Amino acid sequence: MIMNTVKTAALAAALSLGATAAFAGGCPADKVVASGKGQQPGATMPQGVTDMVIASTDLAKEPANIKGRQFRLRRLEVQPGGVVPWHSHGDRPAIIYIVSGEIVEYASTCAVPIVHKAGDSTPERSATSHWWKNLGTTPVVLLSADLLHDAKDEHMM
Repeated sequence: MIMNTVKTAALAAALSLGATAAFAGGCPADKVVASGKGQQPGATMPQGVTDMVIASTDLAKEPANIKGRQFRLRRLEVQPGGVVPWHSHGDRPAIIYIVSGEIVEYASTCAVPIVHKAGDSTPERSATSHWWKNLGTTPVVLLSADLLHDAKDEHMM
């Protein structure tokens, strides 16, 4: 009985640590600002970034029946010094997962740059406009899941 309690407590502690790490790398609560009051537009062209669609689903053909939307998963690799240019998520919500490396986000809703490390995830909502830069010496790998509206969308993220 005591052993089960210890195992349960250890599991709960491990899960809580994992949950914390999964959402780490967000804007500090005291630095969140209205969109447009945070970081300003930066690079407007991609640099040192590869973007590969892993899979996509036409949501009009699924039970959700959302016409004109693709649910897609992409893998992005950002080389040292590489940039994902300034873009908006006004019509394209996304969730980013940092697979490896460390990358800095400059968001319109945060007064300071946000550092994202391997294992972090971050939502990208309608109020979000931002750009990212790899300031490190190793490539950064990101997974991006989004709801693409415009099939001709050329945004990197």
